Amino acid sequence: MKASDMRGKSPAELKELMLELLKEQFNLRMQRGTEQLARPSEMKRVRREIARIKTVMNELKSGKAS
Repeated sequence: MKASDMRGKSPAELKELMLELLKEQFNLRMQRGTEQLARPSEMKRVRREIARIKTVMNELKSGKAS
């Protein structure tokens, strides 16, 4: 999901999406630990999406959202 799409969501929706991604990241870490991770690129995708959400949340907090 792009950052511009995330800016249209409410803070509650962003928090919910963040929790889902954190759970997904945990599951991917467990799969990597047991050598069952089929697509290692998913780790990178989830980590970047979490960073995007944090960026948008900080923008909303500081009032700089466009």
